[in-house]
Amino acid sequence: MKAHYIDYRDTQSFSSGLLRYLEQDPLLKDFYGQSPSIDGFKKILDGKKVRANRQVLVQVLHEQYDRLSSPIADKVKQNIDLLQEENTFTITTGHQLNIFTGPLYFIYKIATAIKLSQELKSQFPDKNFIPVYWMATEDHDFEEINHTYVGGKKIAWDKECKGATGRLSTEGINEILHQYQGILGASPNALQLARWVKEAYEEHTNLADATRYLVNQLFEKYGLIVLDADHQGLKKQFLKIVQADISEQHSYQLIAETNLQLKKSGVEVEVNPREINFFYLNHEIRERIVFQDGFYRVLNTNLQFNLDELLKHIQEHPEKFSPNVCMRPLYQECILPNLAYVGGGAEMLYWLELKSTFTHYQLDFPILILRNSAQIISEEQEHKIKRLGLDYEDVFQSLDQLKKTWLLQNSNHILNVDQERGAFKSIFEQIKELALAIDQTLVPSTEAVEARLYKALDRLETKLLKAEKRNHEEAMAQLDKLHADFFPQHGLQERSENFGLYFSSFGSVFIEQLIAAFKPLDFKFTLIILSK
Repeated sequence: MKAHYIDYRDTQSFSSGLLRYLEQDPLLKDFYGQSPSIDGFKKILDGKKVRANRQVLVQVLHEQYDRLSSPIADKVKQNIDLLQEENTFTITTGHQLNIFTGPLYFIYKIATAIKLSQELKSQFPDKNFIPVYWMATEDHDFEEINHTYVGGKKIAWDKECKGATGRLSTEGINEILHQYQGILGASPNALQLARWVKEAYEEHTNLADATRYLVNQLFEKYGLIVLDADHQGLKKQFLKIVQADISEQHSYQLIAETNLQLKKSGVEVEVNPREINFFYLNHEIRERIVFQDGFYRVLNTNLQFNLDELLKHIQEHPEKFSPNVCMRPLYQECILPNLAYVGGGAEMLYWLELKSTFTHYQLDFPILILRNSAQIISEEQEHKIKRLGLDYEDVFQSLDQLKKTWLLQNSNHILNVDQERGAFKSIFEQIKELALAIDQTLVPSTEAVEARLYKALDRLETKLLKAEKRNHEEAMAQLDKLHADFFPQHGLQERSENFGLYFSSFGSVFIEQLIAAFKPLDFKFTLIILSK
């Protein structure tokens, strides 16, 4: 594999708010803690106050790993035990329990957390940095995780799920398991992956344990720790915040105020808080808690509590209270000795909404690290890009703009409207000055003529491009295919395509090379060129 790096702006696939965060826009400084840099990590380490109960965390992890159908790897066991040490910290990423790991960025998130942990260890050798994958086991949106795309083919698990997906039985997954295995092929690497997914989903009774097993098989050599926070022992550490936030609605007020400030700063808000940012959770349901008519009610059930009953219930059964997207980050920082969170673009922005809530509950705000994004390119695609005389950045344009770029470079007959518009603008500035000197009421008429001319230029350009495309049908067809390959499901490859076929071709080397190529603190989009 070879790696090439381009600016995130050049991909035209990321929000302006995210790009401003990566560029450390001073207007956003109040919405996060330390900067995503080695200097930022030095500062957070100097003042880090760990709130987590390390002994409970280690005990829970051993309990969860004991449920795996294979022995725990030495590196993973070593890292779990290291969490008891005061000089050990975590680098956390999180994601839903997508079947067969879902889209490529699931893998990229974990690879970024691993690489960042390695880089921090080289910078701060007297400390330990443990990569953690936080499984979103309490999430209940099954439709987001019940499918994946392999080689462009959709595989979907048709099953009813009402409660937390981590507790969902794996019964009935065999049909799509066989579909997935069949697409992988019969190479030694494909057979190994097929065996792992079979063991994951057939030897474990729920989706949480199955996902832990599969992720562990892929990443155990790096010491990755997989955590399921749906546990009473961990929830106990969070219960005082749960009680205070449900009864006094601090997060609602603080996030709502922060969102107004973000909007004034020109950042689009990703999530909006509710008055109560917790669900009620049991084996059948995960339903919102609302305050109505003096009672705390669980929607779509007969459950209701007055304030005293609610506070007592939280005290006795903290595991029944599940944080939503606004409060999960605070729960994470309560139970882990965490320094950084590795997330996608939308996650980075909704974390910016939470800084004041962290401050209110006296929790350290972690450093926010954008996960590495990547595009996997075959040698054939690389050669095609070069033959067409394009730069990598060109391919990320819209298809129409890509074709226009190629034609401007390869045709002697195309009108470059941008250049001509500039020339006409200069001419009309002179005409407007003349009109103003003669009679200022003529200026609007001059501007109207100018606007009509620009529209005429645009129409003429469209006709010329359409005609010239017919003269270069072969090149246009190549651009169509290249663009379709780059953007399956009309989006970035990483947002739909599964890792399975790449693993089938390259095995564990695929993940090794991803980790080697990623540069978590450089904030560049990575192009991975695969060799045969």
